[in-house]
Amino acid sequence: MARTRLYRNGTLTLENFPVEDISEYVTDPDAAVWLDLCAPEHADFEMISEEFGLHELAVEDARHDHQRPKLDHYRTHAFVSAYSVSNDADSGLLTTSEISVFITKSALITIRNDDSFDIEQVVARWDNNPDLAKHGVGFLLYGLLDVIVDGHFTAVQNLDDRIEEVEDLLFEDSRAQIESVQRRSYELRKSLTKLRRVVIPMREVVNSLLRRDLHIVSEPLMPYYQDVYDHVLRATEWTESLRDMVTSIMETNLTVQGNRMNLIMKKVTSWASIIAVPTAVTGFYGQNVPYPGFSTEWGFAASTAAIVILSVVLYISFKRKDWI
Repeated sequence: MARTRLYRNGTLTLENFPVEDISEYVTDPDAAVWLDLCAPEHADFEMISEEFGLHELAVEDARHDHQRPKLDHYRTHAFVSAYSVSNDADSGLLTTSEISVFITKSALITIRNDDSFDIEQVVARWDNNPDLAKHGVGFLLYGLLDVIVDGHFTAVQNLDDRIEEVEDLLFEDSRAQIESVQRRSYELRKSLTKLRRVVIPMREVVNSLLRRDLHIVSEPLMPYYQDVYDHVLRATEWTESLRDMVTSIMETNLTVQGNRMNLIMKKVTSWASIIAVPTAVTGFYGQNVPYPGFSTEWGFAASTAAIVILSVVLYISFKRKDWI
């Protein structure tokens, strides 16, 4: 599925025109063309490679999944690999969608493996900033990157909220809550690891686009790209801090469980000590040898009194030390 747009002198003049007509516009110095391919086939790659003179290595990177976020510069164009990010509303798990971008002097080509990335957000961003459209391809690329980075920022914020929820459950005593903290901490760490692999390389991508020798970003657009770069830095730093927080939660959870186990052991040991008193006394008086009070009522009373008094003394002593 292909989608097209034509900007001429900063004005949107044509939309959803046939892909075959692109060759008529890319040679116009006042025109900027956007071509979006969703789930492209082999013929689509052959078409853009021939139409725009794209390097075979860049086309190969766009054709194969799981590329690292990067910026490659060729003689006539540049290639950007990036990922959009979204959180599942129920599970909170992170999902990513790869986006390949070819940048030429007169065209921006976006390639998506599926429709999980909402391209309508990018179109809306372009339409909301018509005064920047006069800057051509640089403006189109800015709108795309701004939406992608905003998605990263939103994902980090959602993960931060979920981490706070786990922190609130950290000191709950119920077994279900303990298991929930363990499971959710692992899921959060897994999501943050995936997000980190996406967000951190974007810092290098945007920083490279700001280089003046590449001639991709015009001087008037520099502040806008700098704003995107600032958002990338904030998302990167926030991701790193959340990663440390999740590690701290997991370590704290283990410490809390260890403290609970120590408390249980203290209680069990205290009760075992109290129970040992009657066992010891009755065991002594159960010997089949003569001893003071043997076979007498006062001997039975004395042993019973010893059991009660010693047990009460131990109970009071352990209670004062908060062992029971």
